[in-house]
Amino acid sequence: MEKTILIKDDLRDVITAIDLSKYTLNKIKQNLFWAFFYNIVGIPIAAGILYPFTGWLLNPAIAAAAMAFSSVSVVSNSLLMKSINQKIFKFFSF
Repeated sequence: MEKTILIKDDLRDVITAIDLSKYTLNKIKQNLFWAFFYNIVGIPIAAGILYPFTGWLLNPAIAAAAMAFSSVSVVSNSLLMKSINQKIFKFFSF
């Protein structure tokens, strides 16, 4: 069990810290899902798995753009935490 250090005398800060940690863990899981999804789908398509069935080959530039979009989606999802953090930091203000 991790230790929690309170800045103020208010025990409600512990509940807020626990809520923030749960929210952070959920974001980490979401980001891992999207990263794995893009890699599980994108790598076989870039390797040519569709070629025998459709005759399509993926242009390397499109594959690179898809991987860049993967990174952008993970970062964007992480940036959504900023609004939650601002509310919590107002709560934790000195």
